[in-house]
Amino acid sequence: MLRLARPLSRSLRVPSPRFLSAAPAPPPLQPPLRKILIANRGEIACRVIDTCRRLGVRTVAVYSTADAGARHVAMADEAVCIGPEAAKESYLVEEKVLAAAAATGAQAIHPGYGFLSENAGFADACAAAGVEFMGPPSAAILSMGSKSNSKEIMIAAGVPCTPGYHGEEQGPEQLLLRARDVGYPVLIKAVMGGGGKGMRLVQREEDFLKELESCRRESQNAFGDTDVLLERYLKAPRHVEVQIFGDKHGDAVHLYERDCSVQRRHQKVLEEAPAPCLSPELRREFGEAAVKAAKAVGYVGAGTVEFLMEAGTDEFYFCEMNTRLQVEHPVTELVTGVDLVEWQLTVAAGNPLPLKQEEIATTGHAIEARIYAENPARNFLPATGKLRHLVVPEGEGVRVDTGVRQGDEVTMFYDPMISKLICYGKDRDAAINKLIESLKNYQVVGMPTNIEFVEKCADHPAFRAGGVDTGFLEIYADDVAVTENNTGSPVARALASAALLAASKDRATPPSAYSDLANFRVHGEATKTFNFAGVESTITLSPSRPNAFTISSADSPEPMSVRFVPPSDGSTTIEAWVDNQRFVATAVVTDEGSGPSNVALWSGESGKTFDGAGEYYADITVEVEDFAAGAAAGGSGAVMSPMPGKIAAIEVKEGDRVEQGDVVFVLEAMKMEHPIAAPKAGVVGEFGGSVGDLMSDGQCLFVVADEDA
Repeated sequence: MLRLARPLSRSLRVPSPRFLSAAPAPPPLQPPLRKILIANRGEIACRVIDTCRRLGVRTVAVYSTADAGARHVAMADEAVCIGPEAAKESYLVEEKVLAAAAATGAQAIHPGYGFLSENAGFADACAAAGVEFMGPPSAAILSMGSKSNSKEIMIAAGVPCTPGYHGEEQGPEQLLLRARDVGYPVLIKAVMGGGGKGMRLVQREEDFLKELESCRRESQNAFGDTDVLLERYLKAPRHVEVQIFGDKHGDAVHLYERDCSVQRRHQKVLEEAPAPCLSPELRREFGEAAVKAAKAVGYVGAGTVEFLMEAGTDEFYFCEMNTRLQVEHPVTELVTGVDLVEWQLTVAAGNPLPLKQEEIATTGHAIEARIYAENPARNFLPATGKLRHLVVPEGEGVRVDTGVRQGDEVTMFYDPMISKLICYGKDRDAAINKLIESLKNYQVVGMPTNIEFVEKCADHPAFRAGGVDTGFLEIYADDVAVTENNTGSPVARALASAALLAASKDRATPPSAYSDLANFRVHGEATKTFNFAGVESTITLSPSRPNAFTISSADSPEPMSVRFVPPSDGSTTIEAWVDNQRFVATAVVTDEGSGPSNVALWSGESGKTFDGAGEYYADITVEVEDFAAGAAAGGSGAVMSPMPGKIAAIEVKEGDRVEQGDVVFVLEAMKMEHPIAAPKAGVVGEFGGSVGDLMSDGQCLFVVADEDA
């Protein structure tokens, strides 16, 4: 769902007479587009459909068999299945997308981001088929898609560039020599890369060739190309990017900058606009440099020019241009009041930009957090599963862009993003506070998420002060770390246990659905022992009056009076009175019909939390295992797949001796590579699969046996 934090009205403003009289006669207006096809999925497809609905433009969705029941398919006016689950057999097949456009009479194709969005060949194929590609010309994509070529163009245009090597010599030994010239640490970047993929930081010369091979393998899988460039690694840079927009009449403007410096593995975690701690003069220089870059390649449509700025200085360098709409575009929309998708539709129809540069201004502050299905306590391993319970935050200044609903599946085939949470405030402090409050009210059951991690990042004193560099998460790693063995306070454990007892299927009274919890009755005491991350807690529930109970436990000093409030949304609100203090929580119980039940618990009021009010599991022991570091199951030396994925590489042979921490397998999942290391020193036994095999979650990858075994 997309909720606007403030109206996107600037795109509808009429230029004042003084601008009209000073400018040459504008070109005649072209008729608006009537129907477009969206060659993408998930939240960006839904985001585009939202604007099209508002403007009366009909939409066509394409989908793989894995997405047959997806939200974007349900939202679109028409939908066409274009292949099986794997993107390379569906969303990346140009012929199938163009055939769907022809069959449905779509006038234009919106590529979203990822997939075919920066594919020059696809842009040309659209032109040949008589379908408008809602992006820049193929020449601009080619120029900016090659990081080496783009730097040559930027240097010629007078845009400052990072020192490095971006030539045609691509032999491993030649690149090793070039890396010595650039100096360590050095950054290896896929020439066709983007989104953090195909990028490796190398600290020492002895690691260069291994990292180069890994970078090229990831680049080949993601972009079909293995060429790389080398850049001097700026040790404390800020990532500042500028939103640009061009039309078919040679005009280009910028819509100011965003700061995206909080990153993990080159993937952005928090994005904000405007960038903090910039002087008006420096902000103007960023905008002017970005417009120079756009005009140098005849840019059309929405794009982003990314810069690296040395922290503590006013020096900045061109990094790359993303020739598409960026993931983080909502923060720009909220501070400028411009609907960038509406502008895309306007420009694609052949009309000039709705506003001149002098008419574009910013108001307030916006910040975006990407909510992912991943486990921060297990080295951010991507997660899959069903969204059994989903409640997104609401309110003034809160916007949620998402492609999923409660009951949807997050699969291994695509990016694990659940949503983008964007908050707007009158100033930066107000926007951060609203984001943190919204994160506390974001409820997800069915898989681990990064919500607690993002909240810790946004609330960190260094981030609140503004101007952090891209090393933020390394410097403050301990401060923002999330652990899996948080069992919560006694109050939280007691409330979670009460919810489980009420929903339990093995109690003496007849079972009832959890949605009927308001009518639950206990005849006599009910006692059960629960396991919270390895900590046992015995809870006794005694009836006191209808829907009310007394809870006592060995780890709680006094009995608690608890009342279950009749549910209204499928979950249940629990009120607990302890020493005349009122606690409120939302409880959600899930039960697969076999095995243990789980309960998730959230505070129901801002500021009233139970040790962070995270997700608490009962009846199940949660073992903290760092699979990426090679933790073994049960200490046996058997290493299980931490997620569904494909074996991208095997670094050793069966029978080889390895040391603890040596990488044995490389697993590819959610479009990223995940190294799987040996849990201990020993001899590698039989492999559970070969390169290219798909592995399920928990399937044995390999075993490391003691040398004398």
